[in-house]
Amino acid sequence: MAVSLEFIKDYLQEELGDKLSSAVLAVGELTLDVPASQWLEVCRFLRHDDMLDCAQLTDLCGVDYLTYGDAEWDVTTASRSGFSRAVQAGEADPFDFGEQDGESAFAGKRFAVVIHLLSVSRNIRIRVRTRCDDNDFPVIPSLVEVWSSANWYEREAFDLFGIMFAGHPDLRRILTDYGFVGHPFRKDFPLIGHVEMRYDAAQKRVIYEPVSIEARILVPRTIRADQHFFPAVERED
Repeated sequence: MAVSLEFIKDYLQEELGDKLSSAVLAVGELTLDVPASQWLEVCRFLRHDDMLDCAQLTDLCGVDYLTYGDAEWDVTTASRSGFSRAVQAGEADPFDFGEQDGESAFAGKRFAVVIHLLSVSRNIRIRVRTRCDDNDFPVIPSLVEVWSSANWYEREAFDLFGIMFAGHPDLRRILTDYGFVGHPFRKDFPLIGHVEMRYDAAQKRVIYEPVSIEARILVPRTIRADQHFFPAVERED
């Protein structure tokens, strides 16, 4: 039996109360913000509540908000190719939905974990986000006991963002090479990395050396409206 997201939003706010920082329904998607201290309890509720039955965790990822909102990010709805990629000054931000309830509770918290849940029986999808309290040593409880599919997702978030998942049965790197230093998806990790590798004919093996290329930005960092949610901008050729 399918139920509306508006109904689910009201139901969650009534059942969970102050365990939610916010519940926002925008562009057809329901997003819940949860304090780290309530992360495990809220996720257990979403998994086992008969009304929701969110039996599947389809995705888990880390987010680094270190440079979020910086002026370096400009907004453009221009073409994706050619000279029209230039940023158009004075355009409104199509992704600005205004300040949401509970957003102030996350001020200054750098790392977040986001999960996407699916309820097959109710035909609904819910996004849930929490932010780690400690920016230097981000830790939140593991969700492996709630959804076993979280296992490798949490290992990936640990590998790429350095987020620790307390209670994870086997938290170790999953994508980077042996002996890799740092977490490459953090915003302060250099795009060129720290080392480069090549085959050394004299030593007959692959060796690592300090990176030799110059760090530079060739293309402006821009945000473009997703055509799935926003109509295409009409232009005169």
